Amino acid sequence: MSLERRTALITGSGRGIGRAIALKLASQGTDVIINFFRHRDAAEQTAKDCEALGVKAETIRANVGDLTKIDQMFDTIASTFGHLDILINNAASGAGRSVMDVDNKAWDWTMDINAKAALFCSQRAAKLMEGRGGKIVSVSSLGSRFVLPTYAVVGISKAALEAVTRYLAVELAEKNICVNAIAASAVATEALKFYFKEGLLNQAHNITPAGRMVTPEDVANVVAFLCSEEAFMIRGQTVVIDGGTSVGMLCFAAKEAG
Repeated sequence: MSLERRTALITGSGRGIGRAIALKLASQGTDVIINFFRHRDAAEQTAKDCEALGVKAETIRANVGDLTKIDQMFDTIASTFGHLDILINNAASGAGRSVMDVDNKAWDWTMDINAKAALFCSQRAAKLMEGRGGKIVSVSSLGSRFVLPTYAVVGISKAALEAVTRYLAVELAEKNICVNAIAASAVATEALKFYFKEGLLNQAHNITPAGRMVTPEDVANVVAFLCSEEAFMIRGQTVVIDGGTSVGMLCFAAKEAG
């Protein structure tokens, strides 16, 4: 699998899952654009690490929850690169609250970053993929289909993201643009501690049939595959990366009860 001479934008890619995806694509020969909003030092370090793999790497600061900033970012990409081959909608944020504690501010902020940004970034990216084809992959989570404590508005936004993925996949197919998403279970990153208590994280480890939690590199490997020509016939799907957690939940519950 080779992704040489491609250009990819990965939103929110200075740290965590986004950084792992950027490094994986770079290792396959893809030039990368590292988008960040708050953590400039981390983004610049990710760019340097990608360059060390022999590819070009640029950083662009933009809050993808702001449509004006999205337009500015893609205007910069158009003038600098002239095209785009891969878009990874990875940027994510949200309030860690139960559904009854969600307010208007938390709703708007979370939906803007996690769902609306994916739609409007994909619209702009598709224009830069015209005549070339391309790949769009969005990062969701198991919270889109399972109810998790203090994850309500994030889970709802991820469900919307997966719906956006399906609609884009059908409408962009005629332009030879493949659109998919991935949904990971709890991934070992710093951001995870914001939503889940340590006890729940230990439980996530214990109920994973694969014997360990999902890592950012696990996610990056699947994303890179979806960006390859080998995945050409996969369209509009949300690929689950959870080490068997979701299919093994009933088995774990039965053991606990017994």
